[in-house]
Amino acid sequence: MQAAVTVTPARIPELLLGLATVRPVFLWGAPGIGKSSLVRKFAESLGMECVSLLGTQLAPEDLIGVPQIRDGRSVFCPPEAIARDEPYCLFLDELNAATPDVQKAFYSLILDRRIGSYELPAGSIVIGAGNRATDNALARPIASALVNRLTHVHLRASSTDWLVWAGENGVHPWVTDYLVDRPDHLWSQPPKSEEAFSTPRSWHMLSDALHSFGPDIDEETLKVIVHGTLTPAHAVSFCGYAKIVRHSFGIEAILKGDASWPARIEDRDLLYYLAEAFRGRLVKELPRRKEHVSASMRQTAYRAKSLLVHLAEISVEVAQTVIADDPDGQPVLPAWFLVEASRDMPRLVEARR
Repeated sequence: MQAAVTVTPARIPELLLGLATVRPVFLWGAPGIGKSSLVRKFAESLGMECVSLLGTQLAPEDLIGVPQIRDGRSVFCPPEAIARDEPYCLFLDELNAATPDVQKAFYSLILDRRIGSYELPAGSIVIGAGNRATDNALARPIASALVNRLTHVHLRASSTDWLVWAGENGVHPWVTDYLVDRPDHLWSQPPKSEEAFSTPRSWHMLSDALHSFGPDIDEETLKVIVHGTLTPAHAVSFCGYAKIVRHSFGIEAILKGDASWPARIEDRDLLYYLAEAFRGRLVKELPRRKEHVSASMRQTAYRAKSLLVHLAEISVEVAQTVIADDPDGQPVLPAWFLVEASRDMPRLVEARR
């Protein structure tokens, strides 16, 4: 299902309070974005138990129950997890990944709030969730009759919301500090191949691993767990950030001339991270129009061009990431600076010889 309007996690409790208490709701979102935890937290806020049923791990009889003979007639007995006396939150996770037969078994719970002769206690709420087909996740079509009886809410990742949550839940400071600088790395599109990719869930996993190994984690172990949880490009950048944290070596020292670009091959991840930080600093400090350039900004621009030459001597590939266009092909750095850098580059190269 395509999302016409999306919401951040912070909006979900308010929306569920108004929607799920009167009609079944379906939450759509990418893997690892936090759908399950949001539903559990919402149920907890209402003082309700949250009963989760995972669509991909159920057979129809797990919902319908098994028959018993009573007074000469067969009666289906619903499973204990569902058949409760007090109102509760029934969470149907990965609903659209379930087989068609299991989806049919869910229909009566969603449409009629009953399974066989058992009816959900008054005040119970039903919430479904699933991934989108565009996320390269298992997703099957849902019958139009069911789609039309659900209120659909599309969730998107929000670094602001997640960082607030992280601060309240003891997420490792390396993770939170890194994502403050690179909020765009919180989530990435699921890859078509089988490799790790960044989501709020994977950042939390990385935090747990960092806590487990402690501050004395060695560099090789760090690389293993970072590359095992994050998108490859994000993993390289995070490893570079970790080196800065552990060795007090950052972009400020380079800009001031107190340090130079790391040139060792084994520090290439650090170089990538510093180049990204350098690019971000230029975007932030250089005005878009040349007529707004002050004398101090002129010095900053000259220093930046010199640093760019030095960076290119170490790695042309890394230097290109500083001046590269955005994914839509639009320049990120001011056009006047790019023109000047192109013009002055030969002279700056000659000056370094």
